[in-house]
Amino acid sequence: MSDLTRKFSKELNSGTAALALLGILIKSKKPMYGYELGMQLAGISDDGLPMNQGALYPVLRSLERAGLLSSQTEPSTSGPPRRYYSPTPEGKAEYRQWCLVWQQTRNWLDSVLETRNEPTENKRSGRTSSRS
Repeated sequence: MSDLTRKFSKELNSGTAALALLGILIKSKKPMYGYELGMQLAGISDDGLPMNQGALYPVLRSLERAGLLSSQTEPSTSGPPRRYYSPTPEGKAEYRQWCLVWQQTRNWLDSVLETRNEPTENKRSGRTSSRS
């Protein structure tokens, strides 16, 4: 993977990770801790998690600072204490808005990518050209 592809992937993942984490937590019946969230996200796709699991923790902290998640730390019998995250009412409302934005963005990008190899009409000259 080239450096440019890694950079593009990192930028793309940063926004989608927040949406995915909020979605998992909203659908969960109980608070979840970071590792548990990462494992659940990784298990959804055969391709696994498209980012390093450690990248999820800054996203979780950012969502909490924004008031979209709340957390509480609880002792763990198998290691250090765990921070469990739950969506706030503000987080649930924001999630609904983010889903709409995601759908609009996805639809727009799908349209752009699907038409990239189709001929486009050059309106000034009346010629048709193919652009990639």
